[in-house]
Amino acid sequence: MGEGRKRRPRPNLRKLMFVLPNLFTVSSIFCGVYSIMLSAGEATGDNFYRAAVAVFFGNFFDAFDGRVARLTKTQSDFGVELDSLADVITFGVAPAILVYKWALYGLGTTGIIISGVYASCGAIRLARFNVLAHTESGTQRYFIGLPIPLAAGMLVALVIALNSLGSPAEAVGLWPIATLVLVLSFLMVSTIRYRTFKEAGLNARTLIAFVVVIAIGVVIALRGRPSLVLVVYFTCYVALGILEEALFGRRRRAAARAGASALPAEAEVEEPLLPAEEDDDVALEGASAAAAADDGENDS
Repeated sequence: MGEGRKRRPRPNLRKLMFVLPNLFTVSSIFCGVYSIMLSAGEATGDNFYRAAVAVFFGNFFDAFDGRVARLTKTQSDFGVELDSLADVITFGVAPAILVYKWALYGLGTTGIIISGVYASCGAIRLARFNVLAHTESGTQRYFIGLPIPLAAGMLVALVIALNSLGSPAEAVGLWPIATLVLVLSFLMVSTIRYRTFKEAGLNARTLIAFVVVIAIGVVIALRGRPSLVLVVYFTCYVALGILEEALFGRRRRAAARAGASALPAEAEVEEPLLPAEEDDDVALEGASAAAAADDGENDS
């Protein structure tokens, strides 16, 4: 009886592990699409709040998909491309539509252009990141340009903080919001370096910095404005990159130029004289090698 039964194939755990990080990425896409649907719906404060929170949830899923892939050793080019597409939707298109429907619609065509600029700069930022990721190896201490999840976090944190105050035009004005969107767009495609904090170890200095950051958030929350905590955190991170660029950027570029100019010039290789007893075949081979070397020098 038992011999006639067919054994069920065992599930391929490797395939299941491969799907796991992609589930986080797809969840981020769902959050972005949900945010777009809420923003495109009825223009109410509740819809704007929920759309902003959806982007934050997308940020959560995006933060863990790469970590899960590394933990399960299932990194792949497919996952990288899917993650980039998810980021364009959740942190590029969704915040652009949200900030337009929330505030920039009051600027008419100008508001549409500004929202489009933000989404476009986010896509350019992601394309450049993918190119650099293929050419660089090892742990990266800095991002080149403001990461798009942080730019989106800054915008949706502002929406949450100001949403309770009623109209954004009455709270801070439309042009300050438009200016912020343009500044974030520029920072994403700039060459300003932002710390990844991957090199930060568990030491006294890191612990003190962590306690200070938490204390600042607690003080702001106790003063009755907990919605401003995230705005302050994101603002500090954005300002940190600009400040470091202003203080050390010129010195770093000068050091890089000095290092490039100090590289030794390519040494000239003298052609050895063929001994008189070399036969004609060896002499012809040496002449061909010399001609190839001359062609290489001309091409460079």
